[in-house]
Amino acid sequence: MSKESIASALKQATETKFLEIGSDIINKVPEIFAAQFPGKKAIVIADPNTYKVAGEKVHKALKEAGLEGEEPYILDDPNLYADYVFVEKIRDYLKDKDVTPVAVGSGVINDLAKRASSELKRSYMCVATAASMDGYSSAGASITNKGAKITHACEAPKALLADIDIIADAPPLMTASGYADLYAKVVSGADWLLAAELADPQNPKKGIEPMTSAWNIVQDGLAEALQDPEGAKKGEHKAIELLTEGLMLGGFAMQSMESWGAGVSRPASGSEHQFSHLWDMEHHTFKGEMAKKFGLYPNQDEQAPSHGFKVGIGTLAITAMYELMLKTPVEELDIDAAVEKWPSLEEQLKEIDEMFGGSDIHPFATTQTTDKCVSKEELKEQLTKIKNNWPALKESIRKQVIPYNETKKRLAAVGAPVEPEEIGMDRNRLRESFYRAHKIRSRYTILDFAYRAGYFDQWVNELFGENGVLKG
Repeated sequence: MSKESIASALKQATETKFLEIGSDIINKVPEIFAAQFPGKKAIVIADPNTYKVAGEKVHKALKEAGLEGEEPYILDDPNLYADYVFVEKIRDYLKDKDVTPVAVGSGVINDLAKRASSELKRSYMCVATAASMDGYSSAGASITNKGAKITHACEAPKALLADIDIIADAPPLMTASGYADLYAKVVSGADWLLAAELADPQNPKKGIEPMTSAWNIVQDGLAEALQDPEGAKKGEHKAIELLTEGLMLGGFAMQSMESWGAGVSRPASGSEHQFSHLWDMEHHTFKGEMAKKFGLYPNQDEQAPSHGFKVGIGTLAITAMYELMLKTPVEELDIDAAVEKWPSLEEQLKEIDEMFGGSDIHPFATTQTTDKCVSKEELKEQLTKIKNNWPALKESIRKQVIPYNETKKRLAAVGAPVEPEEIGMDRNRLRESFYRAHKIRSRYTILDFAYRAGYFDQWVNELFGENGVLKG
């Protein structure tokens, strides 16, 4: 990657106007703030940990520069996570104060400040403290609201600063989580290749987007950013800088997709993220030795796996499914038989009743499944396109997807979990998650192709069968 790549991505971003990544740059916050928010005063938003590692320095520098508007607002709830209740707390605290938020933290702090700022119609700045996820620069925030983990529409930060000295000192588990989140762009890219085969630029549909320049923003430097998992684990600056750049570029790519609607995360999120979002919505936690090993909150016995760790397990699961897809003679698909077996919307909604009846997920899954349901005529057209173009599409997917064993090796090398049990997930639940994850997003992915072509049961049975890589 290069400064030119960052500059090019910034030009395509619709909301972020400034990004600086480098070593020993934390004291540049006042200079950047003054340039990007002329005439404004700042308030630091942090939690106790992020305030200690960077927030206090940022606060002191802003105060000395005469840019402090209010004392820092510290979210000290021991159970702090990306839930809408904390958005409301920040919003209500700031609504009568003429200050610009400076979020100092990573995933949770940034997403909460982002949504609160958006609701107040204010721009904000973010100071990154860990290479733990790709949401810093994204136009949207993944927040749980009434039990459903969804991407809420909101503006990305106007200015971003990432001090590599601080980020390199972050807990290795946070770096491993970010690496796994970035690695997900490999299979989400394959999902986009699949969806783009069906896209009609003359009749665009959300969830079946054609290729845009966002592809290049994410994919062009992805291999380089993922090349040194061992170095990232050790906190080596070059590996951390590449990882941070890759995570930031993912957010810029999502910003460039805003013409498709608010919060479109197609360039950086696919079927692998659906596993993570499902487990969020199911309020999945784990405890015991694995929770101690892979939990990011050592003082808590009961752990919610990090976003990146859930995405990493989802990435392995979807990588395994793609390997089966590449072995399947899709060119011999019996389209008429698949169309004949295609369930009606009513039948699909009965499946949702059986899976999610009585849960908070049920209405959300109902809406998403209804949105992406197609007629038998549309299904035939879609399957025909993929079958007819399969040789070229197969080659594109083959070049995109990194083999399962290599994926597992790299995730293990960075220190991320590679077995579902390591995040408290047994094999039966992982198996059921293929079916359940398919129902909670209208975005077209390999899960939709498998369902529509009639391969779903066959592939899942093989993945968990006697010789399946997910058998355990």
